[in-house]
Amino acid sequence: MRGRALIPQRVFFTKGVGVAPHKLQSLEWALRDAGISACNLVRVSSILPPHCKQVSKEVGLEQLRAGQIVYCVLADAATDEPQRLIAASIGYALPKSREQYGYLAEHHTYGQTSQATGQDAEELAAAMLAATLGAKFDPKKSWNQQEQAYQIHGSPVKTGNVTQWAKGHPDGLWTTVLAVAVFVPEDQEPAPTKVIVPKRPTRTPAKKRKK
Repeated sequence: MRGRALIPQRVFFTKGVGVAPHKLQSLEWALRDAGISACNLVRVSSILPPHCKQVSKEVGLEQLRAGQIVYCVLADAATDEPQRLIAASIGYALPKSREQYGYLAEHHTYGQTSQATGQDAEELAAAMLAATLGAKFDPKKSWNQQEQAYQIHGSPVKTGNVTQWAKGHPDGLWTTVLAVAVFVPEDQEPAPTKVIVPKRPTRTPAKKRKK
């Protein structure tokens, strides 16, 4: 973050899935799977600041400390219905000029494939960016096959997504999926204690109690 303005300079993407007898616990396992359960997460909305650089998950986690307040854009979905398909995605859209800000779109679905959910998240992010730039956006008409990118005002827009999907546990345990864009602080002192994520239990979770 930069000064008191708290403008993120770096971001990384991660995702996870968790299964447990209780909904909250399944969310915890999903956060552990994503590598960020040791942080205090604060959900924010959808702006990707100008010049905000994407770094790898490994580089981003190196900058985080256990118990640190961390800002993120998070999408999640949960179910206790056996075999129900769920997905969560973060889509992003970046203008050609990095002097301008981009958009992050959180999206979750039920009964939809990972690919379709990710595509929807990308289109949502691109549509919000187009509206900011005063342009109309139609996913089919705005797609440039040669550039393999959406076009807004004649310029290519970089889009992408990070998506996690799962099917509900056959025994009716809670299943949670999440996708996250995590903002990391800039130029802070090296973390004295790295974020160490406890391993999930290897044993099979107990079956969900009948109501």
